[in-house]
Amino acid sequence: MNTPFRVLCPASLAASLQASAFGPFDTTRCDGLDEAAALLGSASFDAVCIDAPDAAAAAAVLHWPALSHAVLDAAVLVLTPDPQAALAVPLLQLGVQDVLGSSDAAGIGRALRLAVERKRLELAARKAYATDLATGLPNHAQLLEHMTHLVALREREPAPMALIALRIEGLAQVGEALGAESANVLRRKVAVRLRAGLRASDVVAALGADAFAVLLAWIDAPEHALQVAAKMAQSLSQPFSVAGRQMGVAVSVGLASYPDQGKDAGTLLRRALGQAASLATMGHAGVASPFDRGPGAAANDDH
Repeated sequence: MNTPFRVLCPASLAASLQASAFGPFDTTRCDGLDEAAALLGSASFDAVCIDAPDAAAAAAVLHWPALSHAVLDAAVLVLTPDPQAALAVPLLQLGVQDVLGSSDAAGIGRALRLAVERKRLELAARKAYATDLATGLPNHAQLLEHMTHLVALREREPAPMALIALRIEGLAQVGEALGAESANVLRRKVAVRLRAGLRASDVVAALGADAFAVLLAWIDAPEHALQVAAKMAQSLSQPFSVAGRQMGVAVSVGLASYPDQGKDAGTLLRRALGQAASLATMGHAGVASPFDRGPGAAANDDH
């Protein structure tokens, strides 16, 4: 028998998916984005179906803090009564696989299966190329591989370590105002600041378009990881120079400690990303006044 596809979906969709010839689907029911975010922080899924019954709900998906977490490993589909290009294109740019009419119950199972297969091909390709091209940092797959090796080492030589996840707001605004290349420049400058001040043994990785992770390979005490996270958030609160303009970002931070909060790479990453998605951002995303520019700017900000 085929292994079921694990699907997070609204209760109204569960029955039709379980009866679909494109399964089998093992459904976990959720109501609303907040519940979906909580479930994503505790389990992994092959697909996530989000019900957006009206225009306001569909627009809310664009600003859902957990979206960058969801699209890392799962095929995300948004169901809305009247799909429009103005909504669908930005969602696709954020990693959503498809935007479907919610009235087409019979076709959702087919679309979901195909989206899962496309996502698996994408993940396989991403694993083959372990570097984020825009920043030169290790990507999601390489981070998980490195963490898995490190966890195996820690089982033989016990020592605490921690994973910090950072969700960045403001990159999309820069892309809209100045273009995609300027957004990539800002991502690279964020990476420089995150890397500054860390030890050689620590790892900074890029997780999708608007999230980063920092693996602290060993820590003396749990409060050390909190101090590093606070230092990073403070560093990113200083404006960046992009294309001659001062641009600000906002950041939310999540933290997971080994072994207390997880003993494998996937659990630690889900916990840290889930926490980052559930917290309010700190800082300001947008254009900053030159007078707001502080001493924490990265050395390459003027290039």
